[in-house]
Amino acid sequence: MGLSGCSGTGKTLLLRAIADLDQSQGKVLINGKRREDFSGSVWRKKVGYLPAESSWWFPKVSQHFSSIEDAKLRYLGFLDTKIFDSEVSRLSSGEKQRLALARLLSGLPEVLLLDEPTANLDDSNACLVETLIKNYCKKQGAAAIWVTHDRSQLERVSQNQLVMKNKTLVDL
Repeated sequence: MGLSGCSGTGKTLLLRAIADLDQSQGKVLINGKRREDFSGSVWRKKVGYLPAESSWWFPKVSQHFSSIEDAKLRYLGFLDTKIFDSEVSRLSSGEKQRLALARLLSGLPEVLLLDEPTANLDDSNACLVETLIKNYCKKQGAAAIWVTHDRSQLERVSQNQLVMKNKTLVDL
């Protein structure tokens, strides 16, 4: 599912509500089971949220992964594994964004909530991210909601598109 809309219309709030990070009303289900049927930690393992700006709680990239294989580095354009031993504070915003995606996917979520996952990336790296997410969803049978302001990207990455207007979803 692709989701677009002007800034401030509620796209991020919707993703955070689905991820159970903010209080919300309404029903959210995975395979017919309601969010309330899961503990918060189990839900957040099944539903992976990638914010527009990632958070890092350890100083080194490697501390955020159980193994270098989990990082999917080559699929994200990192041809040299030295990035794995880098200090997070020395990374560019685009490197952080791609590594945050790798960190999210290493948990094998069933649903991906992607808040502008390519906003800080050049076209080449955006293409790598689009391909990785598409392949992940296909291989894992995962679903995704992809927020972007790029209409052409919406066409490439989603089967259905919605627009958020005044905190309300409408068909594109």
